[in-house]
Amino acid sequence: MTINCQGNLVDISSPRVMGILNSTPNSFYDGGKYRSDLEFLGQVEKMLDQGASFIDIGAYSSKPDADWVSEEEELQRILPVANLILKEFPNTLISIDTFRSEVAKRAINQGAAMINDISAGLLDPNMLEVVGQLQVPYIMMHMRGTPKTMAKLTDYKDIVLEMNFYFSERIAAARSFGIKDIILDPGYGFAKTMEQNYEVLQKQELFKFFELPLLVGVSRKSMIYKLLDIEAREALNGTSVVNTIALTKGANILRVHDVKEAVEVITIVKQLL
Repeated sequence: MTINCQGNLVDISSPRVMGILNSTPNSFYDGGKYRSDLEFLGQVEKMLDQGASFIDIGAYSSKPDADWVSEEEELQRILPVANLILKEFPNTLISIDTFRSEVAKRAINQGAAMINDISAGLLDPNMLEVVGQLQVPYIMMHMRGTPKTMAKLTDYKDIVLEMNFYFSERIAAARSFGIKDIILDPGYGFAKTMEQNYEVLQKQELFKFFELPLLVGVSRKSMIYKLLDIEAREALNGTSVVNTIALTKGANILRVHDVKEAVEVITIVKQLL
């Protein structure tokens, strides 16, 4: 199983790690942590050295009830960071976490390698067309509504079945615009209660029906720290447990804040699969 990143085929049949780099002041875990070029580069170097295959840059917090950010502000947050990384580490495969087609277009034109869209093209009617034109891998996530409204949109009769219908429709839409490399993200924490998150995790292998790669992003999320009655900063052990389960149920990419620990999880699980 491979994806085409800037003309190079990246094999993800053996699981890979995507390191999270937030250039937002309000992300739920590391918002505002990196305030200078040196701090951004130091974190990227650390993640690459620890084994990250991809660096995912986000400039719009998608935590529940997150505030709206203008497109111009998102661009001002994300483009300089992407440029900085590619200047210092030119071979880095950068993923851009955005639901806006203009942000996607400008970031890819500056050297980013893939797009990570929490809305699967539903929050910007031009996104799928733009990604099809750019011919880059596209991560499409399951979500209802927007980050501002999603917490109230958790009324499912059969959540996994409804997610499969959602992905069927979004995959067909993406294919119609010529998008070749599609990665599915179940969207843990997005428009799902804690119980629903764990039901999706328990049945995650059912999404392999599409024969597409799966990305799992549970790093330090509330489904972990609220269940354990701790804070996000204490949720690394819980994250490793959930990532282990996700790998046994078909995850190809782990999107994480803590790269070293995720690489160790993959190394151990690979001995069993």
